[in-house]
Amino acid sequence: MIILLKLLLAHLIGDFGLQFKKWVDHKRKYRLKSGYLYLHVAIHAVATLLLLWPEISRNLLYLWIPAIVLVTHFMIDAGKLMLRKSSSKNASSWDTAREQILFFADQFLHVLVIFGIWFWVDGGAMVQISGIVSQQNLLLLLCLFFLTQPAAIIIKILIAGWLPKNESKEKKTLANAGRYIGILERLFVFGFVVSGNWSGIGFLLAAKSVFRFGDLKEKEGIKLTEYILIGTLLSFGLAMLVSILYLKVRISL
Repeated sequence: MIILLKLLLAHLIGDFGLQFKKWVDHKRKYRLKSGYLYLHVAIHAVATLLLLWPEISRNLLYLWIPAIVLVTHFMIDAGKLMLRKSSSKNASSWDTAREQILFFADQFLHVLVIFGIWFWVDGGAMVQISGIVSQQNLLLLLCLFFLTQPAAIIIKILIAGWLPKNESKEKKTLANAGRYIGILERLFVFGFVVSGNWSGIGFLLAAKSVFRFGDLKEKEGIKLTEYILIGTLLSFGLAMLVSILYLKVRISL
């Protein structure tokens, strides 16, 4: 496990701690011709080498790990640069979505390489991973996933008949903001209940009331206010119900 933690730390240092906006902009513009690309991957290799030096000093065969990190990081970053736009000016919603997809795909591939290295050098890695995939962890994953998109769809269907017709297409809000706010609030509620911090739910509800309902008083939209209130209470209630069921079922596992 120590090797995995060191590899992840080296990745965070190289990709976030020691990579600056100037470098990112230069790489986006010049792509494979940017010297910052090669400096960036070199930093990853050096960070990996320094953090793994105690293991390397005991076994020189571990020297191949920084080399693998160097080569794979260059290949992944080069592929991302070739797929992204050279300039972020006048970016459309699709361009923004593509940047998000490329970012998470890039990070996923880097982490996948890190886990691959860990599996190769640590013979007990698979045993440790099998312990992670337990019934309790699968139950936790199931509950967390249910509280995201599935719960959002259920709540939307339940209150669909009460949506005021003149407010069905509100143009002054961020796209899908309400859906993501609902997902985040349910996950927060789940965390509060599971950790036994019920008072946190009251704080969360009060904070949402201030920010969400405060801008409705000027619209004289009583129906819209009631619609949002019903949705909020359903969201909180569903999250608390799932949380309590999780705690009950987890005990029996």
